[in-house]
Amino acid sequence: MTACPAATGPASVPCPTGPAPALPPGFTASAASAAIKKPGRADMALLRCPAGATLAAVYTTNQLCAAPVQLSRRHLRESRGHCGALLVNSGCANAATGDRGMANAIELADAVARACDIATVAVQENSTGVIGVQLPMDRMLAQVAPLAAAAEHGSIEEFARAIMTTDTYPKWASRTVEHCGRRCTVVGCCKGAGMIHPNMATMIGVLLTDAALDPSELDGHLRAGVERSFHRISIDGDTSTNDSVFALASGAAGGGFPADALRCAFTEVARDLALMVVRDGEGYERGIHVRVTGAPTDADALTVAKTVASSLLVRCAVTGGDPNWGRILAAAGRAGVRLDLDDLSLAVGGVRLFERGGPADTPLPDREAAFRQPMVEVHLDLGRGPGSEEFISCGLTKGYVELNADYTT
Repeated sequence: MTACPAATGPASVPCPTGPAPALPPGFTASAASAAIKKPGRADMALLRCPAGATLAAVYTTNQLCAAPVQLSRRHLRESRGHCGALLVNSGCANAATGDRGMANAIELADAVARACDIATVAVQENSTGVIGVQLPMDRMLAQVAPLAAAAEHGSIEEFARAIMTTDTYPKWASRTVEHCGRRCTVVGCCKGAGMIHPNMATMIGVLLTDAALDPSELDGHLRAGVERSFHRISIDGDTSTNDSVFALASGAAGGGFPADALRCAFTEVARDLALMVVRDGEGYERGIHVRVTGAPTDADALTVAKTVASSLLVRCAVTGGDPNWGRILAAAGRAGVRLDLDDLSLAVGGVRLFERGGPADTPLPDREAAFRQPMVEVHLDLGRGPGSEEFISCGLTKGYVELNADYTT
C-alpha cells in the first residue's frame, strides 16, 4: 500500500481554520449542558446514526480502564460492529468509581437507547475529566431525551466543543475521496491536551465516513490511521483510563471507493488531529518532531525516536531553546538499540550537529536558531540499516507543571 504523504512528511502543526466541516451524510449530532464540572458550558455530546452505522474502535490499554470504556468494549463485541449512537461527556471520567460507576454507565446507555429507539448494545459511550468522581446522574439523565430530539445534520463543531476538557480549542479535520464521479468524506474530531502517550494516546477521538464499509474494513482503516498518528505522539508520558478512538461508517455514499484512498484519508485526518493535540498540549510552547533513519528495523527506529522525544532532558532543552544536542545522543544511546557512535549523524532543523564520530563545525547562532523553531525537527541517522520512524512530542514547561499541580483545586 502506498504511504500517505501526511504520514511521512514534516510535522507541520495544523489548527482548525474557518468553519468546521459538516458531518458526513447519515450522522446527526447535538450538545447540551449538565453542569458536570462547571455550569454554563456544553459538556454532553450525542452523535446519532439514524439508519445505523458500522463501528470500529480502539480503547485504552490501561488496565484500570473507566466504566464507559468497559461497557463500550462489550457493546462493540455484542453488536458485532454496529452502532446507533455515541454519547460522550466531559468534566468527569467515571473511572475508579466502583460498582456505582458501572451502574451509572449502564443507566446512561439504556437512556440513550430508549431516546433513540435502538438496542442498548448499539450505544457507545465515553467520559473524560477527573478520575474518582461519580457522574451527576440526575442532571445528565435529564438531558438525554432533549439531546436525541435536537440532533441534526450540521457541522461537527458543537460535538467537538462539548467533549473538551483542558483543551484550548476544538480539533477537527476532514478529507474527501472521489471515485468514478462519486465522493465520500472522512471527518474527525478529538479532545486531548494532557495525559497524552501511546497505547491509545490519551484522548477521545471520533472518525466518521459516509462510505459503506463492513466492520472489518473499517477496523483496518482505523487501526492503520491510529498507528501513524495517535500512537506517535506524547505530551507527558501518561496514559489515561478513558482513551478511545471511535470510527463509524454510515454507508450513505455507497461502496466501491478504493481501499488505499480511504485508508490514506483516515490516516491524514487522524494525523492532523494528533498534531493538533500536541500543539494544544498543556503548557505548550514548542514542539519536537524526531525522525530516525538508518535503523536495523522500523521497530528499532521507533524505539529510538520515542525515547528521544520522551526524554525529560531533551524536552527541557527544547523548552529553553538550548542547543544541548548531547542530550539527544544520550537518550538515543539508552534506548536499547545497538548503536555505533561513528555511524551516527544528527541534524536539527537541517543544521548539522554531529557526524563521523564528532561534533560538526556549525556556528552557535545556527544551532540556537534550530532549537528555537515552533517545531524543532530532529533527524537522527543511525547508519545501520533501512529502518525509519518518527515520534512527536513537545517541550516540558512551567505552564504544564502549574496546570497539573492545581488540576482539581
